[in-house]
Amino acid sequence: MTLHRWSRRAQSAGHTPTRPPSGCRPYDGVVLDERDLDIIAALQEDARATYADVAARVSMSASAVHERVRKLEQGGVIRSYRAVVDPEALGLFVTALIAATPLDPQQPDDLPDRVAEFPEVEDCLSVAGEASYILKVRTKTTGDLEDLIRRLREKAGVATRTTIALSIPFEGRPLAT
Repeated sequence: MTLHRWSRRAQSAGHTPTRPPSGCRPYDGVVLDERDLDIIAALQEDARATYADVAARVSMSASAVHERVRKLEQGGVIRSYRAVVDPEALGLFVTALIAATPLDPQQPDDLPDRVAEFPEVEDCLSVAGEASYILKVRTKTTGDLEDLIRRLREKAGVATRTTIALSIPFEGRPLAT
């Protein structure tokens, strides 16, 4: 989802930066003001921060932050909160990207449904290009990766092309606000 900063346009049109222009819904998933973006940035940095912690960072009251967070959650802007776990701490030492292309172009486009049962699949991205989907997967060993690829080919009816990550300098970066 793209978050648009409306405040520069709004300011040039004579609107204050804390309210969206008339006719714009503030929590429709598209138009967010600077304070919403600051709250989102603070929560992406530390989702366990208290409302008081976030309020201090964004120069608002804790009750105002709480109300905005509630609206951001209800509007689907904030989808969830989760712990980011080191995969190697779970014994997952191999990360790979698997490009999946249907063997039969006439088959239904339901690969996400067919791979959802594989716990090794961390992300599934529909893409343009040679492949139809890119799967980010994590396994314990290259042997486990090979087994996963075999199961994907059988269950999903796809051809695969796999790239193994040698290292991961960063991932899961917060979205730019």
